[in-house]
Amino acid sequence: MFQDPTSGAAAPINQPALPDYESGRHMLFGSLSYIQAVIKLLHKLNYAEPNDWSRPLPTGQPNEVMAILTNRVRVD
Repeated sequence: MFQDPTSGAAAPINQPALPDYESGRHMLFGSLSYIQAVIKLLHKLNYAEPNDWSRPLPTGQPNEVMAILTNRVRVD
C-alpha cells in the first residue's frame, strides 16, 4: 500500500542558525587633519575603509569637524 507523503509527522529539519549582526557607530571629533590621519590609520590596521566614513561635518566649534562610521559586527 502507498501512503500519502503529506500525512504523518514531519521530520525536523536541522538548519544552522544564521549569525546575528549588530551595528554600532564610531564618531571622531577634531581638526580635519586629525580626522584624516585617524581614518588612514584605521584603514592601515584593516579596521575600516576610508569611504565607509561620512564626509567631515562641521560641529559649530572653531577648527573642529566630526566624521561618523557605522559598522556591522557579527555577534554570537
